[in-house]
Amino acid sequence: MFFRRKQRSPGETGSETDSKPDISISTSGESFKKEIKAVFHESADLVMMNPRPGVTFIYFDMLIDKTMLNRDIMSQLGREELTPDRLKEKLNVGNIELQSQVQKSVNSLLGGAVLIHLEGYSSVLAVNIPSGDSRSLSKPENESIVIGPQLGFNESLSTNISLVRRYLMNPNLCNKSITMGKQTHTAVSLLYIEGVASEQMVQTVTERISNIKIDGVLDSSLLMQLIEDNSLSIFPQLILTERPDRACSWLLNGKVVILVDGSSLVVGCPQSFVEFFQSMEDQNVKWQVASFFRILRFIAMLLSVFFTAIYVASLTFHYEIIPQPLLVPLSESRSRVPFPPIIEALLLEFIIELLREAGARLPTKVGQTMGIVGGIVIGTAAVQAGFTSNILIIIVALGALASFTTPSFMMGNVIRIIRFPIIILAGFWGFYGTMFAFCFLLIHLLRQTSLGSPFLAPFYPVRIRDWADSIFRLPLKYTSKRPYQARPLDSSKYDGDE
Repeated sequence: MFFRRKQRSPGETGSETDSKPDISISTSGESFKKEIKAVFHESADLVMMNPRPGVTFIYFDMLIDKTMLNRDIMSQLGREELTPDRLKEKLNVGNIELQSQVQKSVNSLLGGAVLIHLEGYSSVLAVNIPSGDSRSLSKPENESIVIGPQLGFNESLSTNISLVRRYLMNPNLCNKSITMGKQTHTAVSLLYIEGVASEQMVQTVTERISNIKIDGVLDSSLLMQLIEDNSLSIFPQLILTERPDRACSWLLNGKVVILVDGSSLVVGCPQSFVEFFQSMEDQNVKWQVASFFRILRFIAMLLSVFFTAIYVASLTFHYEIIPQPLLVPLSESRSRVPFPPIIEALLLEFIIELLREAGARLPTKVGQTMGIVGGIVIGTAAVQAGFTSNILIIIVALGALASFTTPSFMMGNVIRIIRFPIIILAGFWGFYGTMFAFCFLLIHLLRQTSLGSPFLAPFYPVRIRDWADSIFRLPLKYTSKRPYQARPLDSSKYDGDE
């Protein structure tokens, strides 16, 4: 395994740093520069300068705001004799810390600080002026909606936290910070609402993240895989989102939201299977419309998973279930096909997945053209060459189209993958193989949990109160209670009809 969980004492949530003895800062500027150079192996982007005799500046070239360096720090040096305390009073920068240990100064440098060393003093000023370079806020690319906010997270942790706080202007919104990664020291933030989120759930998430020992976490999707209950299951047990409004909706329901510095996706936990088929737009439209589209997504999921398998089972073993008017068109369509139905179906499914993957990896305009033109050309040529039938092309295309209705990209990938073993079972054992696959998937989902909470809630275990906002959505007055899955301390969201 490339990582292992590390046992910590209760309440410890610190970073995974090497346990080296700390060294005090030298009073000599030259000695201090040699110590910092040795730590960073004389990196080319490490800047060391002496703006005036006895004053040493040390910083990383691309990690600091140079405008603030020149305007708020350099201009305040003057000519008079300086001490660390006097210089700290003169600087017009909010985040300044007096440090006396080398390791702490090294961490400040990596966080975007300028170290100011004054000759003769065994401490430095760490002036935090990190660069503000980050991607500007834009519309969510993968979770677009028509009615609702058109704003998505970016890769800046501070920006993402500020977006959440704009929606939830609540002093009870807590931010617990953890540092992960022996090599990357990535900042991870846990957000939850005090008095709403379960203390046990917050503690569970904190311990799982703190007990992971790994070289680096570069994205929240990797962190999600590390804290899932069952990493061997193909089904994701946690949901990623790039929408601040959805993250806030999770917080209001008593859940915990995890943000990772450098990632534009946040993790919500715990989650249930039905939530993968819910869109944020469902809350912004009338309940009749939301219920219709939710039911449509579940039907599309079943259609995508089982439609091709039913076709293969019917033509291979169960001709008697095919209506009489369809037998003649089916026979004519398959009259020139040299393959059995299972080979024909797997071939077409493979081609569809090949086109989808190629379209996703190519540039946007080229990918769209590739998908449309490739599908038409290959489909027409396959029928004319006698490799497949017209009816199977329609069935496979409908199954592929249905798989794209799932709002969650990760669940959509799972649906597209599990079709293949189900088709194989249907080709060998007909409807018995299809039912075996259905029962296996159902039992597997019944056994899954999301951070200890049942994955198929609210249907297993049965919680009728939570059915009001599950596969369908009832009027808002009937959804005034928070879902029981996260075990919230305060179960009421607003005053509804009891």
